[in-house]
Amino acid sequence: MTQGNSDYRDSGLVFPPGFTFGSATASYQVEGAASEDGRLPSIWDTFSKTPGKVWNGDTGDVACDHYHRWESDLDLMKDLGLGAYRFSIAWPRVIPTGTGEINQAGIDFYSRLVDGLLERGIEPVATLYHWDLPQPLEDAGGWPARATADAFERYAEVMGTALGDRVHTWTTLNEPWCSAYLGYGQGGHAPGRHEPDAALAAVHHLNLAHGRALQALRATSTGTPEYSVTLNFHVLRGVGDGAAEAMRRIDALANRAFTGPMLHGEYPADLLEDTASVTDWSFVHDDDLAAIHQPIDVLGVNYYSTATVRLWDGVSPKQMNDGHKGAAGGTAWPGSDQAVEFVEQPGPHTAMGWNIAPEGLEELLMALSAEFPQQPLMVTENGAAFDDVVAADGSVPDPERLDYLRRHFSAAHRAMQRGVDLRGYFVWSLLDNFEWGYGYAKRFGIVRVDFDSLERTIKDSGRWYSELARSGVLPE
Repeated sequence: MTQGNSDYRDSGLVFPPGFTFGSATASYQVEGAASEDGRLPSIWDTFSKTPGKVWNGDTGDVACDHYHRWESDLDLMKDLGLGAYRFSIAWPRVIPTGTGEINQAGIDFYSRLVDGLLERGIEPVATLYHWDLPQPLEDAGGWPARATADAFERYAEVMGTALGDRVHTWTTLNEPWCSAYLGYGQGGHAPGRHEPDAALAAVHHLNLAHGRALQALRATSTGTPEYSVTLNFHVLRGVGDGAAEAMRRIDALANRAFTGPMLHGEYPADLLEDTASVTDWSFVHDDDLAAIHQPIDVLGVNYYSTATVRLWDGVSPKQMNDGHKGAAGGTAWPGSDQAVEFVEQPGPHTAMGWNIAPEGLEELLMALSAEFPQQPLMVTENGAAFDDVVAADGSVPDPERLDYLRRHFSAAHRAMQRGVDLRGYFVWSLLDNFEWGYGYAKRFGIVRVDFDSLERTIKDSGRWYSELARSGVLPE
């Protein structure tokens, strides 16, 4: 892959007419109202209330209180000039047990949200699943169980029927890599299991849920929505002897385990071989791959940093999964008698400890465009956490985040100049929010949230992004 020039960050770059400038959130991270109007617990409610799982014992019970403040939050989006808002629907708010009765109050909330967006000229981009699996489904086996994909198909039918006349873009899943590997392998995300074989079963059933949901959405949506999925791609660097082999293995597990069946209609042969000591993949049934391989209008690309890997000889996969964690989730995966380790990368870093590498975004977009030349792309998440400080006058200067965004937008523009069909860009995140295992300790928002008063304050990066969204020209 050709790397771009990371110093390319010119102001004055012009994005084409129709390019979408948006921002994104996720239900459990912003909504709050965790036990209101019929909503029942998700796996993140359970996980966050388990001692030691989330920093400071934080939960999403209140979060940003978006459930009650959605109208003023939508006004804020309009004031910022956003063209689209990417939000997720809380499955346990709509079908609280995952498989039982539909909760009309939950549907009504999202219907009001979609209508409010349309009234303000903002395109609704709805994600069906951003990690908040109804707890009863996890109790029945979770994503490693095939029945969860069955339940997801019905959930998609319900939402397609309810909102498919007004949603601009449907996204089936957000970052299934996290759901499968961090949730069921490494254990750092809900539900916190450490079962490599279950993680691979979850990979397949998430893929299956994606394909079947697309079919259900197409069958029930009466408008003209577009259809998508959002993947967090690993842009890999290798070090040490066997660097190429380490990169190949993680590329298979992290990237091609999803793009293979979704976009090519098959699992990569090397993935099946690498994981043969963990599972025989017997959970893949006849016709599953045909169900998964559905056309999409846009491929969502989430990018924050690169990842560096190396082979670790002489260490068993069990030792690695039991005791070693590195960057980017850190789970090491097997292949004969070798394992792969994620190693720390040189800085500069964000407050998450993630390296800042805008050239990686250009590289990723170019690679995806080369592999899938007819597939339009959308950056569905990109942003950075920094330790913001409120100034004496109440403003929130965040020059590091502003610089991060400027450089990554420049990289995206450079990829477009090189022929990539990139349709838009969603900054993560609109609001400071519940950052999963980090609780409220990490702030990604272009809008600051005071978690005591819940007051919103647009940061300097938000004002910068507003200028870009309104003009289509990269500001200073």
